[in-house]
Amino acid sequence: MLCQRVCQFGQKLVRRRPLETRGGSESHLARCLSTMDLVALGVGSTLGAGVYILAGAVAKDKAGPAIVICFLVAALTSVLSGLCYAEFGARVPCSGSSYLYSYVTVGQLCAFITGWTLILSYVIGSASVARAWSSAIDSMTGNHISRVLQGSFSLHVPNLAQYPDFFSLGLVLLLTGLLVLGASESALVTKIFTGMNLLVLSFIFLSGFIKGDVHHWKLTQQDYELAKSGSNDTYSLGPLGSGGFVPFGFDGVLRGAATCFYAFVGFDCIATAGEEARNPQRSIPLGIVISLFICFLAYFGVSAALTLMVPYYQIHSDSPLPQAFLYVGWAPARYVVAAGTLCALSSSLLGAMFPMPRVIYAMAEDGLLFRCLARVHVRTRTPIIATVVSGTLAAFMALLFELSDLVDLMSIGTLLAYSLVAFSVLVLRYQPDQDLRKNEKTEVEITEVKPEPEASSLASVPEAGNSKTLKSLCNPINTIPTRKSGQTVYGCALLLALLLTILCLILAQWPSNLFSGDPLCTTSAGLLLLLIFGITFIIWRQPQNPTPLNFKVPALPVLPLMSIFVNIYLMMQMTPRTWAQFGIWMLIGFAIYFGYGIWHSMEKTNDEQPRASSSQTADKSVPSAEFPHRK
Repeated sequence: MLCQRVCQFGQKLVRRRPLETRGGSESHLARCLSTMDLVALGVGSTLGAGVYILAGAVAKDKAGPAIVICFLVAALTSVLSGLCYAEFGARVPCSGSSYLYSYVTVGQLCAFITGWTLILSYVIGSASVARAWSSAIDSMTGNHISRVLQGSFSLHVPNLAQYPDFFSLGLVLLLTGLLVLGASESALVTKIFTGMNLLVLSFIFLSGFIKGDVHHWKLTQQDYELAKSGSNDTYSLGPLGSGGFVPFGFDGVLRGAATCFYAFVGFDCIATAGEEARNPQRSIPLGIVISLFICFLAYFGVSAALTLMVPYYQIHSDSPLPQAFLYVGWAPARYVVAAGTLCALSSSLLGAMFPMPRVIYAMAEDGLLFRCLARVHVRTRTPIIATVVSGTLAAFMALLFELSDLVDLMSIGTLLAYSLVAFSVLVLRYQPDQDLRKNEKTEVEITEVKPEPEASSLASVPEAGNSKTLKSLCNPINTIPTRKSGQTVYGCALLLALLLTILCLILAQWPSNLFSGDPLCTTSAGLLLLLIFGITFIIWRQPQNPTPLNFKVPALPVLPLMSIFVNIYLMMQMTPRTWAQFGIWMLIGFAIYFGYGIWHSMEKTNDEQPRASSSQTADKSVPSAEFPHRK
């Protein structure tokens, strides 16, 4: 009895949502977003104020002029996740992004974890961008705002900000009101700010090639000594390295690329608009790919212009572009850069706030969060309660908290989401169609009611079958996916995720031992690689689903596995403090899930309906945990 209850509870945790829209019902949200709206949303969210700061910091201390290579490597790495999002956007045109994708493939508990971490990422991201916007305005006024607030409302509480940032509070609440008005209105404002930001970046790009000097990409020790002797101590010189185009070597390029990778985070907000895009199967893949390409061109152009205008060791880390224009004698251009920074922050803030209520809405509609959060306004057709609640939470965080120490928490949620989307694409491509699965279910039950003599006649088959198992895995007979091949891929993918996690742990925690030839680390890594290559080969040999889609990830299963590897490795770089903070957030989430979500899930209702109806229907009597897709 106890064992049966434990099994039933375990089945609840791995319940999966059907791949299609529930009951074939039409979306409650307004389908009003075009491909251009999605591109603007993705570019605005991804191309934030970091483009004005990040290039200088990485070029000065990590990569030098080779920062253009760093952005190329980071863009190619981000494309791995972007392609996976693009296929799922074409496959599942619903709100929820990676939360929904993991619900379809991995199960309910994993989906809740993904959605809960995404909410954390979007809340912290929105609040931190709002405070950055406030700081930018404050610096333009000579820090007058901060001095007044600190003198009047000074806070002396650990882990809180020095003063309440009322400017950030008002900004977040204002944009919350804009989001309530409708998706098309929000997209229009995003397009305006993103367009102005791209104009400013184009000006910087052209200025760099007009005022730049190619000699700055091949500097020597003599140039460094000359700069040191002429320094007026207004800023400190960075290290020279070995000079030239790659002054800090290949290791510097990799370290710089790891930092630049986070500059491309944000395109996933496009996937949350699946229920509001006019033609999601086409618009979401196009929007993701085009936005990533535009962001790469912007980062590449700005970093090239910056390192051509100023020697990399003379770049000012805090304000690289204004100081670069001072260096070349174009001081008034600083105001253009300031305007671009505000536009970038505005579009980035909207891009961070737009997907947050969509994820909450999707989870509430599935019953995993409180159902009231799924309420949609009749006229604007926006998730009004989810928008107001999430905006209020972000505004409260921006008002009271100093978020610089919490920014790494954003990365955990994003990287976890990227990994699960890649895993989901890998698994679903090898699953059979739902119609075929139903036929197979019927065949299974017919086999179960056959007379015993037939069953006993098969008793001698297992020995012969076991000897042919490996051969059948590497050379399957069927050319289309079956239930067995789908389960094989699912098991292999889970095993690969575990092996990749262990390999990333070794690479992150003991890199010196590994590359110095330590026998234990080297042997362990070698065995892990052999197992990974072997299991990948087994997955590659399985038949893929031939169902046509508007976009499919190429080079399966290699590209999704590469994406999973990169994302897990970057997660392993997080500090223990960050993981402890993440654990506290997850404890709050688990209290909600086990106290409410697991008992009010829509999948629980779907499971109970067949038991209440006639038990003669074979298709509805199969336990739901066994199959990823159900009607």
